[in-house]
Amino acid sequence: MEIINLTRLHPSISYLKTSLILNFKDLKEIWLFNCCQGCQQMMEKKTIKMSQISKIIITELNIENISGLLGLLSSLSLINRKKVLNIYGIKGLEKYLDFGKKYSQTKFRYNLYFHIFRTGFIAKNKNCYMYSVLNNIRFEFLLFSKEQYGKFYLNYAKKFNLVKGPLYGKLKKGYRLLLPDGFILDGNEFTDKNKTGYKKSLIICRYCARNSTEISKESDILQEELIIY
Repeated sequence: MEIINLTRLHPSISYLKTSLILNFKDLKEIWLFNCCQGCQQMMEKKTIKMSQISKIIITELNIENISGLLGLLSSLSLINRKKVLNIYGIKGLEKYLDFGKKYSQTKFRYNLYFHIFRTGFIAKNKNCYMYSVLNNIRFEFLLFSKEQYGKFYLNYAKKFNLVKGPLYGKLKKGYRLLLPDGFILDGNEFTDKNKTGYKKSLIICRYCARNSTEISKESDILQEELIIY
């Protein structure tokens, strides 16, 4: 997963970098956190394909976070997007977009699915799970990746004349197998070490709070302006 910060082309002193992208290159999928003004230009400058955006997460309903949202959604329609787009946010975001579509007389060629934040699990893909936690009046977010099995030593397994199929799958998961002659095969000897998952947290509140400290424990720091741990 690649993390890309998005800022305006001409940032001001009062402007905060509140937009970022999680780029899952192996899945050809992008999660966009907030959509600030100039977001599209920065994606073009960083050669990011807008068509791969599958989820848009609006952390707070303020002008900095949504000023580029309607423009981005319209651009996705202009490039003839057909895939469903999931948008996550607090109550009021759907109404804002409905008014924007009405007064700009815009229609999208794809379906929008809205998801309201709540404490607990909210989204996932094949590699990552996302959870939200309410801290006073703001939501904070946790990202967990799955543990990945280590590389399977196929040539080593062939030396034991094992039939390809479920047996290989068992060994890859670390099972121990008892052969008819009493010989024991240890799955750990047939695979490389498993790759542990990661934990990343996105903390919106700028003041210390117990909840923020607890959920950010043992997390990676990604971007201080968003206060991501």
